[in-house]
Amino acid sequence: MTTEALTRPGLGKRGAEYQAIALVSAAHFVNHFQSLVLPPLFPFLKARLGIDFIELGFALTVANVFAVAAQLPVGFLVDRVGSRRMLVLALTAAALGFIGFGLAPSYWHLLLAMALIGVANSVFHPADYALLSAKIAPVRLGRAFSIHTFSGFIGNAVAPITMLAIVAFAGLSFGLVAAGALALVVALPLALTRGVDNLVAAPPAGAAKPAGGIKGLTAILTPTILALTGFFALLSLSGSGISNFSVVALTSAYGTPLAVANWALTGYLLAQALGVLAGGFVADLTRRHAEVAAIGYAVNACIVLVIGVIALGTAPLLATMAAAGFLGGLIMPSRDMLVRAAAPPGAIGRTFGVVTVGFNIAGTIGPLMFGYIMDHGAPQWVFRASVIVMVVTALIAWIGDRAAARRQPAATAAAE
Repeated sequence: MTTEALTRPGLGKRGAEYQAIALVSAAHFVNHFQSLVLPPLFPFLKARLGIDFIELGFALTVANVFAVAAQLPVGFLVDRVGSRRMLVLALTAAALGFIGFGLAPSYWHLLLAMALIGVANSVFHPADYALLSAKIAPVRLGRAFSIHTFSGFIGNAVAPITMLAIVAFAGLSFGLVAAGALALVVALPLALTRGVDNLVAAPPAGAAKPAGGIKGLTAILTPTILALTGFFALLSLSGSGISNFSVVALTSAYGTPLAVANWALTGYLLAQALGVLAGGFVADLTRRHAEVAAIGYAVNACIVLVIGVIALGTAPLLATMAAAGFLGGLIMPSRDMLVRAAAPPGAIGRTFGVVTVGFNIAGTIGPLMFGYIMDHGAPQWVFRASVIVMVVTALIAWIGDRAAARRQPAATAAAE
């Protein structure tokens, strides 16, 4: 049975691709929306639960720790039982976490909810990328990855204002329950749809099966994949300072009005989302994905350095932040294509499970590092530290690209 035979009757190959992109992107939107449900509600949670900000920060750390712990086992499960089932389970678990906390708000319930949500969060990237890799034609895969990433950015963008509006209108508990219910709404079509998965029919008797257990783990813990994990961590770390601390850094370093600093961040995030869409076309036009990443980050480092050393006026600041966001987004589909190219056959889920641990590493280190910089009165170094990370990232990508270019002739000669 072919992959096409597993699609829904009446849908052509292109229609099945659109269906897969829509379902995966909706799940990714919810995942990113829910990741920014709590931060804008911190003042309300602090008053309601009678706790400090450090305790709220610890709750987010709990989610990251559980996500890191679950990432690799979840990657194996994606390859074994399928992306669709895992996404339905993840959306349901996240929904239960938010709904449970909303109905019975207490600090211990918050920690339990964050543990459950952290495990659920570990599912989305390996499941999404495995499903898209299985269902989308290679010539369109870069664009599919870019739409998937774009949907996540839109989730990030609308979550804070949406949650504040709901809480202002209906209260904190209702807002948390609504955030959980959103996941159930998206889980329903995934649960009912058949033929949208990364699994194909069982191989014939006697055919080699994808490695599992220790052997499967050894197959993906290669130097290339481990290097890509570090690459993902650096990519995420370089952007986290700008996303999370640019507003306070600009107001502290240069006296930028708060409204202007917020508009600069908004421009950065919107341009980043547009850059992701443009990056999908770039990723489909070239196989030199590491070179795209290296050049993009080298140029971006120069742009961000300007923000870190010069007090820009309103218009130049908005333009510079938007340019930095666009270039940062442009690189992301090429980043994802690098991982797909490195994944062993039948192991895309677990490969992305390993590599996207880098996101959680950056999510743990970034707030501490940039918070330390701000606490020690050096706000310009939010941008300068981001530049240093970008330069290191560009060098790693460039070195990796040169090494791959040297290995290619050797591999060709060996094959002959």
